[in-house]
Amino acid sequence: MTIVKCVWEHNGDDTLLYAVNFIGAFSRGACLEEAKAKMPCEIIAYMKWKGSSTPENLEIVISEEKESELDIKDADSDVIFESEKVPFTIEEYEELKVLALKSAKDFLLLYNSVPDKNAKSAAKRTTFYGEVPQSAHEMYQHTKNVNSYYFAEIGVSADNEGDIFECRKRGFEILEANGDFLNNSVFDGSYGEAWSIRKVMRRFIWHDRIHAKAMYKTANKLFGCEKIEDPYFFSDMFSKK
Repeated sequence: MTIVKCVWEHNGDDTLLYAVNFIGAFSRGACLEEAKAKMPCEIIAYMKWKGSSTPENLEIVISEEKESELDIKDADSDVIFESEKVPFTIEEYEELKVLALKSAKDFLLLYNSVPDKNAKSAAKRTTFYGEVPQSAHEMYQHTKNVNSYYFAEIGVSADNEGDIFECRKRGFEILEANGDFLNNSVFDGSYGEAWSIRKVMRRFIWHDRIHAKAMYKTANKLFGCEKIEDPYFFSDMFSKK
């Protein structure tokens, strides 16, 4: 039995579940039970993406709960896990950084494989951060451009220049120039939201996965999965339309 410890963030019934011991893996649902039912498929794809053995007999366990006033249904989130408030070992830091950079590299691979990056398949929709990105180009730009925002929340002056991998890698290099980064201090960021380096790493991987899923699903509908790179192993989640 593999225990998947989850943080449950919700606004009423709208649910985001985050897997604490599979950093960046998540599921969403109109209620907790729906999100829990989706989590095993997410964990299987996530472990394939990491290049690790696929766990069996998964048990989803809620380890923390955060009631929110945010638009959880639109993936608005401000939770910080208790585990994201503790210092790093250098091994832990490097392992999470490798995942955050791998995700950026794989997001770029997926994006570059989309034949028409401006094609759209959905009607316009507006959320807390504005219009939802519809084309691959819009999804890529939105995902890349959180780089400076996330790093700024932990006091790192980063930018969004270059591709998603380049600017993320450069942000980590600036962070590491601060010799006490392994302390993993908790920062009081924008809108009263608490941030730490661990949270930034988790948010990068999580945010990549949200928009990579949307990009893969849209491209699959428009062009067919045989033409799209699938570094995240989303093909089992979204059959060809």
